[in-house]
Amino acid sequence: MVGTTIAPWMQFYLQAAVVEKGITAKEYVSSRIEVIVGCFMTSVIAFFIIVACAGAIWSVRPRDIQTAQEAALGLKPFGDYAFLLFSAGLFNASIFAACILPLSTAYSVCEGLGFEAGVNKRLKEAPIFYSLYTLLIVVGAGVILIPKFPLVRMILLSQVLNGILLPFVLIFMVLLINKVGIMGEWTNSRGFNLVSWAAVVIMIGLTLALVGITVRGML
Repeated sequence: MVGTTIAPWMQFYLQAAVVEKGITAKEYVSSRIEVIVGCFMTSVIAFFIIVACAGAIWSVRPRDIQTAQEAALGLKPFGDYAFLLFSAGLFNASIFAACILPLSTAYSVCEGLGFEAGVNKRLKEAPIFYSLYTLLIVVGAGVILIPKFPLVRMILLSQVLNGILLPFVLIFMVLLINKVGIMGEWTNSRGFNLVSWAAVVIMIGLTLALVGITVRGML
């Protein structure tokens, strides 16, 4: 769940989006508030999704959910609206993931290799960016169409990997944000540093706990 809610790709996408929107020093405070509110809203929504779906499904017939179809059908006894609401939410999440995740990867690769990147640029101005973006969408769609492909298992594995990699990303980000030579007057305040390092410590603890549980299960 942590790897789903706080993923490495989000950190790269956020900075790329801020740059592409042309955020200036005058607008930086508003942009930071937007991000903070978004973080809280994401956590609140994720919490209620877990509580509502788990409570509803387990109250009828306790079982482990293996597919998205089983989750949707598990809510059907509570009425068509619950069933349709879950289906609409899943569709929205799928469209979001199909658009944003490849976009984040394209941003990271092109910025790292020095190619032009950005959806505000024309195809002729950023051919590598758009080609990579399109390729990632096509590959993702192709994998989903493979018969009997273990989608739920792959989702879980990818989110676990996200959770394990996140501490490394966060550590470098916090170190960079505190370099005066890079950030100037926009370095982290003591309060933001406290929250940032607390998040890093919690993520490292969760990662170690996951590794410990996995190793114990193999013994």
